[in-house]
Amino acid sequence: MDKSIDFYTKHLGFKVGRRNARSPHGNETCHLEMPGSQHTLELTYSSDYVLAVPEDLMHFAIGVDDLTSYCKNLELAGLEIWPDNWREEFVSLKMAFIDDPDGYEIELLENK
Repeated sequence: MDKSIDFYTKHLGFKVGRRNARSPHGNETCHLEMPGSQHTLELTYSSDYVLAVPEDLMHFAIGVDDLTSYCKNLELAGLEIWPDNWREEFVSLKMAFIDDPDGYEIELLENK
């Protein structure tokens, strides 16, 4: 949980809204907030759950003003942007992807 919270706050600008050591079902939860958005991202951890993230099925998107600049900062921080040719492949709809520490895909879209 701490590794994921660090990733989302350090690299993507989320802030910790509230964090619970135990939900009613015994899971640890953390609600992350994106400044300027009414939506939250809920992270949930259960020690007895085996994570298996299906490729291309589980992801969410974040809109950014300047995708090239945003991705450059992520690359400087050591994150891998994919696909490798995102600058050439996604010209009309500027987008790229990163993975969080658990393998969830995050789609980065340039705001128009």
